[in-house]
Amino acid sequence: MDLLSLNASSRLLRERRRLIVYGKCLEVERPDLIEGLGNEAVVTWACPERDHINVISLKLASILARVSLKELTILTVDGSPHCVQLHHAAEEAVKVTKSGDLSVKHLVCRGDKLIEVSPLAVKVARYLGKVERLLRLEEERRSSLERE
Repeated sequence: MDLLSLNASSRLLRERRRLIVYGKCLEVERPDLIEGLGNEAVVTWACPERDHINVISLKLASILARVSLKELTILTVDGSPHCVQLHHAAEEAVKVTKSGDLSVKHLVCRGDKLIEVSPLAVKVARYLGKVERLLRLEEERRSSLERE
C-alpha cells in the first residue's frame, strides 16, 4: 500500500498501532523481505525518488498527530541517496509531533542482512561535517593502533 494513499487516521492504523514504511525499491531488490513483514503492522511503501521528502514527512506527521502508534519502522536499502530520506522524514515527523515516546526502528538492508540503525546515526548522517570528523578520528585511531 502506498503511504501517501493511506488515510491518516485509518482504521487499520488505529487497530494495529504499528506502521512499517519501506522503500519501494525493496519490492524489486528484496521481495522476500516485504513478504515477511507480517500481519501485525500496517505495511506501506514510499519512494523519495518519486515524492518529495516534505510530502512524506507531512504524511507521517499527520498520522502521528491522529493515531497513537506504538511503533514506526522504516526499512530501506542501505546506501541509497533517496531512501535515506525516509529515515530523516520519520525523525522529522516524530520531532514536530513531539512523539518522543513512540518506538521508532530504522532498518537498512545490506545484502542479505538487516541492520538496525540508531536514531542518532540517522541524525548524524545529515551532518557531513560531523561524519567527516568521525571518519578522521577513526583513521587516527587505526593509525595509532598500527604504530603500537
